Amino acid sequence: MTDVREAETTTSSNDNGPNPPGDFIWYELITPDPVGAKAFYDAVVGWTIEPQPSGEMDYRMISRSDGRMAGGVMRLTDEMASHGARPIWLGYINVDDVDSTVASIEKAGGKVLLPAFDIPNIGRIAMVADPQGAPFYVMKPIPPAGQEKQASDVFSPDQPQRVSWNELSTSEPAAARKFYGEQFGWGSDEFMDMGELGEYRFLDHHGVRLGALCGVSQGQQPKWRYYLRVPSVSVAKDIAQQKGGQVHMGPHQVPTGDYIIIGTDPQGAEFALVGGQ
Repeated sequence: MTDVREAETTTSSNDNGPNPPGDFIWYELITPDPVGAKAFYDAVVGWTIEPQPSGEMDYRMISRSDGRMAGGVMRLTDEMASHGARPIWLGYINVDDVDSTVASIEKAGGKVLLPAFDIPNIGRIAMVADPQGAPFYVMKPIPPAGQEKQASDVFSPDQPQRVSWNELSTSEPAAARKFYGEQFGWGSDEFMDMGELGEYRFLDHHGVRLGALCGVSQGQQPKWRYYLRVPSVSVAKDIAQQKGGQVHMGPHQVPTGDYIIIGTDPQGAEFALVGGQ
């Protein structure tokens, strides 16, 4: 949760660094088998997930080929599973004040899944769910010493080995638009008509298209899906299947010209890829 990049300008006067409140600043895979996840994602995406660090918590950093961070991997323990945790990718949203944001989310009908707590030298975080049940984190980071003017670059619309699209599938699109707009300042005025599938609403923040919001498929729960950018989706699909993953959709071309696939990694977490054919 400490990745940063040089920022040419800042769009906010907040003290979280150059990332304005409402930015995605970190991504985390929760998995019962970090070693297996490393074998899968290192091969499919081109990352290097570090070996198990020393200490009680098994939390591993994900390095990109450019030497910067892409996110983290947390081991899903039996205790976590007993409380309902499951293999999943989760995003962290930057906020000015975690406690007041959590209170606002609760007031708007959301739920606290993990109360706010401090991680020394990293920041304060909480895990919450929106009113429809999709989970995510909120975080006020502590910038590393000497890097106060650098911004997280774990999200990028077009750079490889990063999340390039954040997609919310929800049971109540209109209510979700209102919730995320009020909590994080996201705009969602533009949309693509999907016919019987409803509207595919684009999510914009400080001039950047973060992703989109749409209705949930029948029988599925509301959730966030994060698309990892790779050079070739077809090549990555073959590798994913060779490494024990399952591909449920794609390659499928989207209006941007990119191709996407959606699948499940060998440890049970849904993954999505975007890139060239």
